[in-house]
Amino acid sequence: MGIIDGTNKVGPGLNGRPKTAVAEYDFAVDGGAVGAITLRGDKLPAGAIIVDSLVHVRTKPESAGEATVLLTAETDGDLQASKKVSEAPWSTATPKRGAVTATGTPVTTTAERSIVAKVGTAPLTKGKFSVVVTYLEVA
Repeated sequence: MGIIDGTNKVGPGLNGRPKTAVAEYDFAVDGGAVGAITLRGDKLPAGAIIVDSLVHVRTKPESAGEATVLLTAETDGDLQASKKVSEAPWSTATPKRGAVTATGTPVTTTAERSIVAKVGTAPLTKGKFSVVVTYLEVA
């Protein structure tokens, strides 16, 4: 079920709670060409204040070359900086913290945004991961 607009916003007299957006990448479905790949799943609304991000690598991304992957919501690499697939967070099939954490600087979207993976240097030949973003909507 998708996110329902207007629910759980934070503001005077409102009982706001953090919301979660989940996006998925699967090489078998999405391919692995160099460039931007819009991930399947929830979109972030305009004005979302991203307070936390997780990357759950289910199948390690692989490449015939030295492919890099970064994750974006608002600006390049704001959810995960560009890293080679042989480096963390991509190198092991486990959940990891993304670039935005509860103790770091939040990211605010200026328009409705999809979560995007950007592949660089060489195409991917394998991989599957989920991105989980926790955000607030302020009324």
